[in-house]
Amino acid sequence: MGLLAVCNAYTMRVCLNLAVTQMVNTTKHEDAHFDPDACPDDSEILTNGTVSLKPYAIFDWSESTQGLILSGFYYGYAITHVPGGYLAEKYGGKWTLGIGLLSTAIFTLMTPVVVKAGGATWLFILRVLQGMGEGPTMPALMIVLARWVPPHERSRQGALVFGGAQIGNIFGSFMSGFLMAGDGDWANVFYFFGCFGVLWFVAWSILCFSTPNTHPYISEEELNYLNETVTSADTKSVRDPVPWKAIVRSVPVWALLFAAVGHDWGYYTMVTDLPKYMTDVLKFNIATTGTLTAIPYLAMWISSFIFGWACDFCVKKNWHSIKTGRIIHTTIAATGPAICIILASYAGCDRFAAVAYFIASMALMGGFYSGMKVNALDLAPNYAGSLTAMINGTSTISGIITPYLIGLLTPDSTLVQWRVAFWVCFAVLVGTNVVYIIWADGKRQWWDDVRQYGYPADWKHGPLKMADEDKEKSKKAEAKDSGK
Repeated sequence: MGLLAVCNAYTMRVCLNLAVTQMVNTTKHEDAHFDPDACPDDSEILTNGTVSLKPYAIFDWSESTQGLILSGFYYGYAITHVPGGYLAEKYGGKWTLGIGLLSTAIFTLMTPVVVKAGGATWLFILRVLQGMGEGPTMPALMIVLARWVPPHERSRQGALVFGGAQIGNIFGSFMSGFLMAGDGDWANVFYFFGCFGVLWFVAWSILCFSTPNTHPYISEEELNYLNETVTSADTKSVRDPVPWKAIVRSVPVWALLFAAVGHDWGYYTMVTDLPKYMTDVLKFNIATTGTLTAIPYLAMWISSFIFGWACDFCVKKNWHSIKTGRIIHTTIAATGPAICIILASYAGCDRFAAVAYFIASMALMGGFYSGMKVNALDLAPNYAGSLTAMINGTSTISGIITPYLIGLLTPDSTLVQWRVAFWVCFAVLVGTNVVYIIWADGKRQWWDDVRQYGYPADWKHGPLKMADEDKEKSKKAEAKDSGK
C-alpha cells in the first residue's frame, strides 16, 4: 500500500506534464515562427489520409504560461512538507497521508471542469492545492515505516516503497499517452488517475494503521515482535527537540542541501519538460511520447537498485568509506546526466540518439538514491525525518523555478532554445555537485541526539565528551532540584 501511495502521488503529479501537450493549440505559434532546425513531424495519419491534429486543444497558452502552470504544484508541495511531517508525528501517518492524497485525487478529478471554467489562472490555483495535498506524503510514509519496519528490513522495504515514484512515472506516462492516442480527450487522463487515487484511499483506510499497537486485527505474535524490534513502535517515547540551530549551522547539511537542489533541478527538468521536448522538438505523436517518456524512468528504477547494491557492497568490503561512497554515487548521478542531456540536445533530429541519451541520463541519475538521498541517515539518524523534510522542502524550489524558466527560455520551443535550457541544467548539476564533493560528510554529526540509541563505537572525543558533560550537568541539576 505504501508503494501504491507513492505511485499514486507521482501519477497525479506528472499526468498534466503530458496532457498539456494536447490541451494547448500550438498551430498559431508554429505558423508565426519558422524554425530552420525543426524535425520532421510524426503526426498520426488517419484512415482517410488526413493528418490528425489536436481536436481537444482549446487553449492558447504561451510557453511561459505553461511553465508557470506546471510549476504551480511545487508551490503547494513546498508549503506543506514540514507541517505534514509534524502532523504525522503528532496524529499518526495513516490519516495525514491518506487525507492528503485523497484531496489530491479529488482535485485531479476536478481539473477538466476547473480549467474549462477558469482557464490558466484557476488551473494554477488548483495545481497549488494538489501540491499541498501531496506535501505530507514522504514525511508521513517515513514515519509509518519507522513504526512498522524492523531496522534490518528498512533498506529493502524502503527501496520497495519509494520505488513507487518511478513506477508512478512509468505508469503515468504510458497510460496518459494511451488514453490520449488517436483522438482521445485529455480530460480522460485526469478522470482515470483521480479515480485510481480514490480507490487507493478506500483500501488504505481499511487495511492500514499508523502503528502496530492501534491495528485491530494484528496477531499477538507479530505485535510483540514489532514492539521488541522497532524502537519507535510506541509513539509515546520522549525525545529531545529538533536542534534546528545546530542543523542550520552544519556545513555537511548545507552541502547536502546544495546536492538536493542539483538533483531536483535535473530530475524536475526531465519529469516536467521531457514530454514537451519529445512532442515539440522531436515531433513524436502523443502515444509514442507516452511510451518513450516512461522508458527513462524504468531505467532509473532498475539502476537505483544496482547502484545501491554496489555502494553497500563496497562499504561492507571496506573498499571505500561511507562518505566516499556518497560522493562517488552523487557525482555519477549529477555529472553523468548533465553530460547526457547536452549530448541529447546536440543530437538534433536523430531521434534514436536523443532518446538513448535521455535514457542513459535517467539511468545514471539512479545513483542519487545511494548517494545524497540517504546521506541524512548518516548525518543524523535520530532526526532523519526532520532533516529530510527540511532538505526536500527547501530543494523543491527547483520544481518551482525550472518549468517557468524553461518556458521563458523556449518561447518558440525550438531546438536551439531548448539547448540553452539544457546548458543551464548542466551548470546547476555540476556546480552543486562540486559543493557537495568539498563539504559532504558521512559521519553522524555532534548535534544528533545520542541518548536514545547510544553512542557510535568510533566516538572517543569531542561530541562524546560533550554529551557526557551534559549528562553530568543534568544529574547535578536533578539532585539540586530534589534537595539531595
